[in-house]
Amino acid sequence: MVTTELHWIHMLLQKNGFTGKAGGIPSSQAAGVADSLAIILWSGSFVKECEHKNTSRSHFSELGEQSDERGHQVTASMLTNPYHHRLHGDGSGFSCDEPSYTLPSFQRASRPFPYSFYYKNPPRNTHLLTSKQLSKLHFIVSMAVFLASSGAPMLLLLVSFAISSLMGSSLGNLYQNFDITWGDGRAKILSNGELLTLNLDKASGSGFQSKNEYLFGKIDMQLKLVPGNSAGTVTAYYLSSKGTTWDEIDFEFLGNLSGDPYILHTNVFSQGKGNREQQFYLWFDPTADFHTYSILWNPQRIIFSADGTPIREFKNMEAVGVPFPKSQPMRIYSSLWNADDWATRGGLVKTDWSQAPFTASYRNFSARDACVWSGGASSCGTDSPAAASSKTNAWLSEELDSKSQEKLEWVKKNYMIYNYCTDAKRFPQGLPPECNAS
Repeated sequence: MVTTELHWIHMLLQKNGFTGKAGGIPSSQAAGVADSLAIILWSGSFVKECEHKNTSRSHFSELGEQSDERGHQVTASMLTNPYHHRLHGDGSGFSCDEPSYTLPSFQRASRPFPYSFYYKNPPRNTHLLTSKQLSKLHFIVSMAVFLASSGAPMLLLLVSFAISSLMGSSLGNLYQNFDITWGDGRAKILSNGELLTLNLDKASGSGFQSKNEYLFGKIDMQLKLVPGNSAGTVTAYYLSSKGTTWDEIDFEFLGNLSGDPYILHTNVFSQGKGNREQQFYLWFDPTADFHTYSILWNPQRIIFSADGTPIREFKNMEAVGVPFPKSQPMRIYSSLWNADDWATRGGLVKTDWSQAPFTASYRNFSARDACVWSGGASSCGTDSPAAASSKTNAWLSEELDSKSQEKLEWVKKNYMIYNYCTDAKRFPQGLPPECNAS
């Protein structure tokens, strides 16, 4: 292990509390531990990032929280740029303006174990390390010390892969998962495939679509919406099939004047029929940071969520004659476009082009729990994903538990601003049957 690389390892250990006044890891084992950690970190790099106290607390509700002595929120995120070898902190507590050290991504050269490690630039995959998982790092270092001292390199390699799995599946690289479909250069994939941006100006918007089609899935994406005066703009993120009797599951974010909240517009189409709109305000600022928007689509229901909180459930009501999306594979689409004829206050507020270009950002796509449809077959291992084993694909039968039901009712009570099921004037012949079903 070369000196500079070993230095990075030691700095990582020191910053995470693995070296103490008594000297920490013995120097005779340091190189082995460094090698061990480098293998373990083969597919990713640990990095902490600071979030100031005034950041919406709901951003941390699912990750768990830690606070330093100055009250800053501390969470963990992935390293998106291999040149970002510095982690903000001053040793007495975390801040966002003072440098410290973390470990860049390593990959061993194609040689036997005694040879050095080399930088891998850019890292192909990274792992998301949440604050709930930080204690696992202590286990990893302890395991690395044991394996380095026992002289078991092949066992080390196998355990390293197991630990990598323990830390969580690698997040999707946007180059690998999406194609830019329109916008004449206004859509860009950046940071080695870890960030995607869509731009809108007076000439054009932009958009992308997934390479894969899915027939059922649990799909997450983090979005940061257009900040400031976004009136007239729409950021759409949705699943859709093709044809005249298409299926579709929609998130649409309707921009607004500065200081006024975004409206989250949701809809479900089945066999070409929609008109199932529900609209919400959000309980956080969707422009200040990235937030996770999720769709759980299985044969029984569709659940829309924001930061892990369910906001809408559309159940399979075929028993009362309501079509349900279950037979047409869908791609993921997203676009940023001008809709000032209707998007903001019914079209009364127009897009202010002096604020252009408008930008929406995407990262951390995940479709780990999803059935990819290709050549008439499902990756879930059966001809019919609905029949796939609930033991290996539990999400295919997932439903809201009592706690999630309470959260859903909280959202409906406090943040729902439109529900087609209560709009009797719109349906003079009677509300749609799913609105009356128990």
